[in-house]
Amino acid sequence: MNKGLRKLPKRTGLGIFYVLALALALLLIFHNNPLADPHTEFLKKICGCTLIGMSCILVFAWYDRLMVLPVELFNSRKLIKRLSVNDFKKRYAGSYMGIVWALAQPVVTVIMYYIVFDVVFQSRAQAVSDGVEVPYVLFLTAGLVPWFFFSEALTNGTTSLLEYNYLVKKVLFKISILPIIKIIAAMFIHIFFIFVMMIIACVYGYYPNIYWLQIFYYMGCEFILVLSISYATCAIVIFFRDLLQIINIGLQLFQWMTPILWNIDIVPDKYKWIIKLNPMTYIVEGYRNTIYGDTWFFEHFYSSTYFWLVVVALFCFGALIFKRSKPHFADVL
Repeated sequence: MNKGLRKLPKRTGLGIFYVLALALALLLIFHNNPLADPHTEFLKKICGCTLIGMSCILVFAWYDRLMVLPVELFNSRKLIKRLSVNDFKKRYAGSYMGIVWALAQPVVTVIMYYIVFDVVFQSRAQAVSDGVEVPYVLFLTAGLVPWFFFSEALTNGTTSLLEYNYLVKKVLFKISILPIIKIIAAMFIHIFFIFVMMIIACVYGYYPNIYWLQIFYYMGCEFILVLSISYATCAIVIFFRDLLQIINIGLQLFQWMTPILWNIDIVPDKYKWIIKLNPMTYIVEGYRNTIYGDTWFFEHFYSSTYFWLVVVALFCFGALIFKRSKPHFADVL
């Protein structure tokens, strides 16, 4: 008996999606922030409802193709778990220091940034919401921890098919699980650095509270974001190997476009929306709000709505690119 999850009938799946889309649209329409500019609020509502409407149209047109990937991932969940652990162990097999090398580079990077900005340039504190200031090392760590994961997971996810090319050529193997295996393996290191970040917070007097629970939410947000991007990049890099070098350069530029080393509050209000278009801004600011901002993610209603609309769009795009390119992988590799 096949206990795997089968694809939902189109009518049922679309019905569930449309109910969720309608609920989100109603929340968007009736959400009211008395402190915000009414004109800006109106534009946000228009843009949000437009994106939701476009999503409904695209899902209706591509439902059958979009559902293939989630079903494959769910049915292969046990294999994904096993291969992720094996991938993590294999990465450091044969090395005397083993996993220490995985931890060394991020730690050295944090120390270097701390020395340059805190010691040399005397950036002792960073202002956050409500005029509260936090030590720069905590501000920096809370921004770099999610960035390190994003950078490593995207790079590993992009090269997953190249690294496991012998599995790609096997007809019966579900190659759609390869990117998620590499991303889960990177998540193990990320969890370690989250604990390091929490220890640093405690050293500076920011002790665990109920807001820290939402770290799991932001971890999930980042995981799905990088997975959505990786399905497109891992498929494209098979045919265009230079993409990996482009991504490496792009990550360096992207880091400075994300408020990691600098505070988003230094940007004039009329230009902040440009920075917030970057989905990693939502993640980085979310980690900071979790550790010392005492702010729930649902308090940033428009940012949360925008982030998930972008993620859904990226996942749909990545899934379609992956599915269309899949028949040609074995020939090229």
